[in-house]
Amino acid sequence: MFRGKKYNKVAEAFNRAEKYGLADAIQILKKSEVKFDQTVEIHFNLGVDPKHSDQVVRGTVVLPHGTGRSVRVIVFCKDNNLEVAKGAGADLAGGDDLVQKIQGGWLEFDAVIATPDMMPVISKVAKVLGPRGLMPSPKAGTVTVNVAQTVKELKAGKIQYRVDKGANVHTPVGKLSFSTEQLTENIQSVIDSVMKAKPQTSKGTYIKSLSLTATMTPSVKLDLGLTR
Repeated sequence: MFRGKKYNKVAEAFNRAEKYGLADAIQILKKSEVKFDQTVEIHFNLGVDPKHSDQVVRGTVVLPHGTGRSVRVIVFCKDNNLEVAKGAGADLAGGDDLVQKIQGGWLEFDAVIATPDMMPVISKVAKVLGPRGLMPSPKAGTVTVNVAQTVKELKAGKIQYRVDKGANVHTPVGKLSFSTEQLTENIQSVIDSVMKAKPQTSKGTYIKSLSLTATMTPSVKLDLGLTR
């Protein structure tokens, strides 16, 4: 695959086979000279079998320094919760009206919250939201009666993660413009959360590999000592 000169410059600045500590890995990514503020992501390969429901790894974590981007949140609710959601900062709140917008092709949002009584309503667009990882779930904390708190957490930088079919977890941890200390704290929060989410049925090595990357950079392998 063809890579640009700026990508290759970063790739040539470190040993792709070596594993690095967080601070060193972040400094490698920061060598990128791409002009826009890149998103930094952490990638896990886990020793689980997602085909078994008791080995599905998922969770949420509030990044200490946020994600560095504005999160558009919609809430499926009714009655008093409509004003509560809007007062907490939700971009839109409603019921059947939101269903109709989504069925019409509208997808200008990043997170979806629902009160328990709205699940029959939101099920009408489950086939749209599910494949995009946007379907509210009690396990993810997005099916809740605490509408205001959940909206504020998502706006402040609460992220959700879920293992994919290849036993991988990918999640953003901030922007490349963040300081090394800010990115380190965000990354460590995610690592700690994934460690705590280890299924009891998972045997052998849990985190098989760990790497850090930005939007326009090669990935940097991380020292698995970070997970101990």
